[in-house]
Amino acid sequence: MFDMLVTNTFVEMESMHFGLIGYPLGHSFSADYFSKKFAELEIEATYQNFPLKDELELVAFFAHFPQVNGINVTVPWKEKVLPFCHVLSPEAAAIGAVNCIKRREDGKLEGHNTDWIGFKSSLVDFLKGVRVDKALILGTGGSSKAVRYALEQMEVEVNFVSASGKGLNYSALSGRLHEFPLVVQTTPLGMFPLLEDFPAIPYEEIGTAHFCFDLIYNPSLTKFLEKAQNKGAQIKNGEEMLIVQAEESWKIWKS
Repeated sequence: MFDMLVTNTFVEMESMHFGLIGYPLGHSFSADYFSKKFAELEIEATYQNFPLKDELELVAFFAHFPQVNGINVTVPWKEKVLPFCHVLSPEAAAIGAVNCIKRREDGKLEGHNTDWIGFKSSLVDFLKGVRVDKALILGTGGSSKAVRYALEQMEVEVNFVSASGKGLNYSALSGRLHEFPLVVQTTPLGMFPLLEDFPAIPYEEIGTAHFCFDLIYNPSLTKFLEKAQNKGAQIKNGEEMLIVQAEESWKIWKS
C-alpha cells in the first residue's frame, strides 16, 4: 500500500520532489514552509509529508527513494536512516544522526545533519553573549545528539538526562539544577497533541540565571517552558532552530 502511494505520487513527473519522513507528522511545518519557498522562488517543486509509522514502511520508502530529490528526517527516524545512506557528511557521522538526505546524480544518498547548525545559531542568539560552561540535555534521541555536538563545538560540558538509564536519572537532579545554567529539552514531551506533558525536573530549583531551551515549536510555549518562565528563567522554543536547519537543508539539496 505505502510503496504504491510513493510510486503513484512521483513517477513520471519532471519537477523536483522533496519531503519529510517521521511519525507522527501532524505537527510539522515543513510542507507549508517549503511550498511557500518554492512559490516565492518560482521553482517547480513539491514537498510532501510521509508519515512512516514503523520500520517496514521506512524500508518501503527507501525502496522508492530514487524518485525523490531530497528528504528531511524527523523523529523517530534520525538514527534509523543511517544504514540507508551511502555517504555521511563528517558532521552526521560524528553526531550519529541524520535529518537531511540528498539524492546525488549517481543515485547515491548523502546523509547530513543540519539540526546542529540550527541549534547553535539559535542558541548563540538566545544567550546574547552570556557564557555557560555546563548544560543539561533532557533526552537521548537523535535530536539530543545534534545538540550535544553543537554544545561541544562551543566548549560547553554536556550532561544527558533520561528515564532510560542513559546519563543522569531525573531523580538525581534534586539539589543540583543550579550547576547547569543551560537546560535543553529534546524529548517529545509537551509536543502537540500531548500538550500537558513535561519532563520531571525539579522546577523549584530553576531561577533567573537559567536559560531553558525547548526544541519543540508546536505549541510555542510548552509546559516545560511555561514552568521555567514562571520561575524567572529565560526561555526559547525551537522555531528559529527549525527555520535555520530548513534553510541549511535547502543549501545542500541545491548544491
